[in-house]
Amino acid sequence: QVELVESGGGSVQAGGSLRLSCVVSGNTYTWYSLGWFRQAPGDEREGVAAIDDYDSTTYADSVKGRFIISQDNAKNTLYLQMNSLKPEDTAMYYCAAAPLYRATRSQDAYQIWGQGTQVTVSS
Repeated sequence: QVELVESGGGSVQAGGSLRLSCVVSGNTYTWYSLGWFRQAPGDEREGVAAIDDYDSTTYADSVKGRFIISQDNAKNTLYLQMNSLKPEDTAMYYCAAAPLYRATRSQDAYQIWGQGTQVTVSS
């Protein structure tokens, strides 16, 4: 069983930065694509960024040029570096794992989810 645990959320002013981490534990050899998703109150969950086992990445247009997804296989950790944060980035952020070779932001592909970490950006 794979388990995902996020950390690194918090409150920051607009223009600031945060780095989210997601530790992946358990039977990890099957899982090839990892992603970050977010959900604000009253909104649908949105795929923010994803990365596959070949380090290919995909980003939502709303975060391109500001967010960077990366992974450290030695530490079994997924990261999301968030720069130039905006109030509209405020949401609960989740990491998720999918048994796919290709990075995708389609949440239907993801089977394992973390509990989430809150990010709040004030203006």
